[in-house]
Amino acid sequence: MKFTPYWLDTAPEGPDRSRTEIGGHVDVAIIGAGLTGLSAALHLARKGANVHVFEKETVGFGASGRNGGMATMGLSIGIRDAVSRYGFDTAKAYLLAYHDAVDTIEKLVNDEGIDCDFARTGKLILASKPAHVEGLRKTHAIMSGRLGVETRLIAKSEIHSEIGSDRFHGGMVDARSAGLHVGKFTKGLAEAAARIGVIIHEKAMVEKVSRLDGTRHELVTPRGTVQADQVLVATSGYTSRPFRWHQVRIAPLGSFIIVTEPLGKDVCDMLLPNRRMASNTLNLLNYFRITPDERLLFGGRARFAMSNQQSDAKSGRILRKAMTEIFPQLTNTRVDYCWGGLVDMSMDRMVHAGEQNGLFYSLGYSGHGVQMATHMGKQMADYMNGTPTANPWRDLPFRRIPGHFGPPWFLPFAGGYYKFKDLIK
Repeated sequence: MKFTPYWLDTAPEGPDRSRTEIGGHVDVAIIGAGLTGLSAALHLARKGANVHVFEKETVGFGASGRNGGMATMGLSIGIRDAVSRYGFDTAKAYLLAYHDAVDTIEKLVNDEGIDCDFARTGKLILASKPAHVEGLRKTHAIMSGRLGVETRLIAKSEIHSEIGSDRFHGGMVDARSAGLHVGKFTKGLAEAAARIGVIIHEKAMVEKVSRLDGTRHELVTPRGTVQADQVLVATSGYTSRPFRWHQVRIAPLGSFIIVTEPLGKDVCDMLLPNRRMASNTLNLLNYFRITPDERLLFGGRARFAMSNQQSDAKSGRILRKAMTEIFPQLTNTRVDYCWGGLVDMSMDRMVHAGEQNGLFYSLGYSGHGVQMATHMGKQMADYMNGTPTANPWRDLPFRRIPGHFGPPWFLPFAGGYYKFKDLIK
């Protein structure tokens, strides 16, 4: 079993960018070579900017290469909670931003010729408890009724048309959501950006940032110092010093994934015949899908812990148990991959983007980052070029997480809270 992300292990090797020269002046410096940073770099370079990207590890190393490869049309908090919190019109605008985000991925794939198995196979939400069916009915009524977004309810008696499991009490399908090989997509974005002049510096952690004036900053890395007219912080759940203001507003929450051995078409047709991106309705949810080479990917917040090999292994055992409870037919199936990564959870579980003390940022995807990170890279390129309305989250206050000073000591307590909620609801 490999403790490396399946997506990165099965994506083409990129060039070595760890020996690039760093120095002088650039128009834009971007911190983080994930989906936000690479998309922003590509779109800014299209506008004629001289863009350099600085990455502590390698392209796609963080959350962008460690997720489920799902680009789905939904808010982390759900549309009903969004309506309750923000009102119908604002909640609708936020939801439709996710629809735009999936379109952004599709357009990039087509425009740049990125071979990443993008397919709009749809999303399947599965009711884990009988009481959750009513919640899906209410969501369906808002989506298909007031919002005009096509969704379809699946009765328990019809559940086998969508999933080869008896564990669920019904479901809801959104046919416009998509899946992709996110490793190939991220590497493809990097190559597309490089083709039009973006310089990507790997193994180039930004150790110090000093504001010169306005949005101009000096950045210090192990290989040199650079001055930038604008800086975009795109570090997701891996945000740390020197970006202290952003760090204490993001909880780096561990999310863990296992991937089975190749199963073959017949088994995959039995498990998920329509190849949906699937998840259940628990607070500590599981999500799963079929990979392009016919494996089952199965993930979730197995433990409220940080990611390292020992932690990943423990989480992998928990995930395997959950997988075989849903799919007993996989009891003797080998697991080939097990890994973890950090989700950038904001206190309100919403995206936050804007400018603070001269630094631009886009963070807080809260587990829905594949599509929105890519989209926000595009939108931030416009925002940084003087179009405030390009940022759909511009009016959301980005609040500090109380008691958060660095390492997230509070994760076990949060895990206990959500486990309790799943027991009683």
